[in-house]
Amino acid sequence: MSTVRDLRVLVVDDDFMVARIHERFVERTAGFTTVGTARTGAEALELVTQLSPDIVLLDVHLPDLDGLEVLRQVRALGHEVGVVMVTAERDAEIVRAALLGGAQQYLVKPFEHPALETRLQAVRATLTALGTLDSDPQVVDQASIDRAFGAAGVSTELPKGLSQETAGAVLEALRQRGELSASEAGQDVGLSRVSARRYLEHFVTEGRATVRLQYGTTGRPERRYSVS
Repeated sequence: MSTVRDLRVLVVDDDFMVARIHERFVERTAGFTTVGTARTGAEALELVTQLSPDIVLLDVHLPDLDGLEVLRQVRALGHEVGVVMVTAERDAEIVRAALLGGAQQYLVKPFEHPALETRLQAVRATLTALGTLDSDPQVVDQASIDRAFGAAGVSTELPKGLSQETAGAVLEALRQRGELSASEAGQDVGLSRVSARRYLEHFVTEGRATVRLQYGTTGRPERRYSVS
């Protein structure tokens, strides 16, 4: 019987205290272990080659190379490591560049352990579905491909009554606005407030969105959603 091995994680952050927090978060996550820490882009590239980690937690702002350049060089060197961008940077161009450069996940600082755990498990699902963690290459079927891409986007498993197409539209509206209410999401996508809220709450459950209460002068507080 095969056993599921721990995935080896390299933490890249120039702030010593932040790096230590991220290391502790990794160690608290079952099935993952920290194998090294890098403070610069050059050190990150060196350790990726030396340690062959399964996953890199990669900051964007580093004292020499920025994280996007590190990501580009990692891919140019042929490393199949999973990459989670971990940064305070929220600029849409940076996010797009990370996605198109081959990052599997993008997590905005500061965050708590559950947010990182969700993304680590998503990267594991992607690597597993594509056979990256196997010693021998393999041909994957469409279901495996769908699981791999679903792990980095809208879930392939939606509650009854919700559709993938509409879920994608709601998630895109959320990304475009940065923060919105169920009513605003419904207006953007052409749904009722109740239907839009079902999709938004599903994203919160999956860890893809967060929700906060905005209190007005009267009445119930409004639920405001934003991308995690």
